[in-house]
Amino acid sequence: QRREAAMELAEEGGAIAPPPVEPTEVGWDDIAPVDPLGLEVGYRLVSMVDRHQNGELLQRIKAVRKKFAQDLGFLVPAVHIRDNLELRPGMYRISLKGVPVGEGEVFPDLLLAINPGQVMGNLPGTPTRDPAFGLPALWIHPEHRNSAQAMGYTVVDPATVVATHLTQIVQRHAHELLGREEVQHLLDHLAKASPKLVEDLVPKVLPLGTLQKVLQNLLEESVHIRDLRSIVETLADHAGRTQDADLLSAAVRAVLGRSIIQNLFPGQQEVQAATLNGNLERLLLNSLQGQSAEGAALEPGMADSLLNQSAQAVQHLESLGLPPVFLVPAPIRALLSRFLRRAAPQLHVLSYAEVPENKTVRVVTVVGG
Repeated sequence: QRREAAMELAEEGGAIAPPPVEPTEVGWDDIAPVDPLGLEVGYRLVSMVDRHQNGELLQRIKAVRKKFAQDLGFLVPAVHIRDNLELRPGMYRISLKGVPVGEGEVFPDLLLAINPGQVMGNLPGTPTRDPAFGLPALWIHPEHRNSAQAMGYTVVDPATVVATHLTQIVQRHAHELLGREEVQHLLDHLAKASPKLVEDLVPKVLPLGTLQKVLQNLLEESVHIRDLRSIVETLADHAGRTQDADLLSAAVRAVLGRSIIQNLFPGQQEVQAATLNGNLERLLLNSLQGQSAEGAALEPGMADSLLNQSAQAVQHLESLGLPPVFLVPAPIRALLSRFLRRAAPQLHVLSYAEVPENKTVRVVTVVGG
């Protein structure tokens, strides 16, 4: 009967349904891995990421990864690029471990003129914001490039806009991109020059996971890990006494202090920073007694006052053209850094132990005074 029905459909010009297909077994290969770093682009941006068309954005992304390897000390994962027809034609979206963390819109035929804050004159264009830092900007036609630069604008092409945004996101999330595989690669690389140092530390004295946490702590606060030999030697000296990642991180930061200060105050003899009022220091130190930095809690009124005054101090330092740096006693550094950077991500909280002896400290403003 089924065959006769099929013949009748064929005679009437109808389609013959194919025989049912047995479903294949589901396997582990059907689970798509989550990309550590992803970039989705609308269809107008496909040419910028097409290697057959010498897409300029591909070259910029390679340069970004190379720069981070040189600056931070490890190679961030490759960026997985795909087109997404659900996005607007000129839109892009950056994702971290499958979760969108940034997006923007660029126009391949235009240039972005960014206002750094001191431009002179009016420029024809479409107002917007720089997607990386939120600065006021204009999309302009290429023939207005010279005029924009003469007025004080910073003029960049669309590929640079996307690459700069990607750079800013990787900097902010570098600690999340350092997985155990990356840490193992770092150790393998160090072992070529110092095999005994690596062999004596991991995993004999310190688990790989604890080393990873220490390195992540450093990266989270914009401290590079290029000097891995000094980091590993310091951990080897202290791991016999403690396995606490925060305490080990503090020991490493003290050893890397010269580098930390050099990055913030290049070529300067003086460290200009904000500090805490003596009474506030004592209150914070007392709140930590018998507690870890994670477990310590600030009284709500004190917390609000500290946040407000710290924000004002950051503004004051930046208005003077100085990096926003707080100098505090070592026992409360980690606690204050985690607490204050929620409101001021650009803030650098250092301990006095991290300032080299050959540097002088000048207190610019006092918080809690």
